[in-house]
Amino acid sequence: MYIPPAFRIDEAASLAFAAARGFGLVIACADGRTTASPLPFYIDQAAGGRWLAFHVARDNRLADLAASGGRWLVAVWGADAYVSPRWYASPDQVPTWLYESVQLAGPVRVMSDAEQRDHLDRLTAAFEAHQAPAPPWTVDFVTPGRREALMRAIVAVEMTIESVEGSFKLNQHKSDADHVAVAAALAGQDNAGARAVAAHMMALRPHLAYGANERDWADEQTLAPAK
Repeated sequence: MYIPPAFRIDEAASLAFAAARGFGLVIACADGRTTASPLPFYIDQAAGGRWLAFHVARDNRLADLAASGGRWLVAVWGADAYVSPRWYASPDQVPTWLYESVQLAGPVRVMSDAEQRDHLDRLTAAFEAHQAPAPPWTVDFVTPGRREALMRAIVAVEMTIESVEGSFKLNQHKSDADHVAVAAALAGQDNAGARAVAAHMMALRPHLAYGANERDWADEQTLAPAK
């Protein structure tokens, strides 16, 4: 991924972002053909390494490719928004797009049947945690016959994370005046992505004056739990 120095984020922040997002585009290439699927995942980190786990339908071409191994890429994205040059305080600006993106890459392997059940439990628990205080749903709520049929219909895959690249393009290279002007303009857009980008920009330079309404809204977004 092309990353200008001003927008690069370190590995720890990149992994934390990807883990919190838990959803990305899984990409594999074989025999000159690229295959990709948007999939939920979770990330494991331990002293011995870092891993990303997901599953695909058995009929998905990724399932066949995983059996042969190879190095895959997972692209994770967050908020993004268009920026009009009219919003800047400085003249001679051009249109641009702000975004948050992380790419993880490494070799993959197919999990065993025993690992697959643990994988499903962990993946479900990770996202059911957002439903609190409601009790979490588990695969045990599915009747045994149906559960076994569904498990046979998927292939669980683990990717060893060998490469981590993160780019948060949030106008870090712009002046304070331009930063405030663009963040305030984004906060006023009728678009959730634009408002999220505005909140993240304000968090980067909290000492600046953005206006009470914009700043109060940004504080609410920053404190809101990740989805």
